[in-house]
Amino acid sequence: MGDSSRKVDIEKLIDFSNDLVEVLKDEKDANILAQQVDQLQTFQSQCRSDYDDAHCLIQDYQKKIDLSKVKAEEAKSEIAADAEMDVLQNELEEELQRERLLREELREIINQISVLERQRVSVEERRQTLKKLEQDELRARMKLSMYASVTKIIPNLDDHSKISGHIVERDKKVVEKFEFNLEDATAFDICNSIWKMISL
Repeated sequence: MGDSSRKVDIEKLIDFSNDLVEVLKDEKDANILAQQVDQLQTFQSQCRSDYDDAHCLIQDYQKKIDLSKVKAEEAKSEIAADAEMDVLQNELEEELQRERLLREELREIINQISVLERQRVSVEERRQTLKKLEQDELRARMKLSMYASVTKIIPNLDDHSKISGHIVERDKKVVEKFEFNLEDATAFDICNSIWKMISL
């Protein structure tokens, strides 16, 4: 039984080898494989070139860093002169003064921004109030229009010392003015008179 299974495996192996030989015989596959090998070699060459360039740059930078360290150490050992220390101290004080001035300017700018923000909020509140007033005025106009269409009376709201207005008859195209003095008649009498005008 072991021989038969080995025989089957050998037959599969022979079939697979034959298939592989056929694939390798195919010229098109061989060309594609050759192109891929060429491309791989080109890519490896490019990678080597990039690596060499990067390595050279790193070495240059390392040399510059080493030179800077040497100069820094030399500068530290030569800073013994008092005159140079005074110059550096003066420069430091000037920089600190500049920083203080910049901080003050920054505070002023922040204050201005706060003022502008408060003004913006105030303007927004006024805009909302104005919008509400416009809506209230529109509502009042619509009410007045409705009252005028029902009662046929358009009141004059400009003069508060007297009750006046116009009676409008659309069908007859007639406009009749009315006016009541508050000192001459009571509110009850004025109301009755207005009702009589509406009823006519």
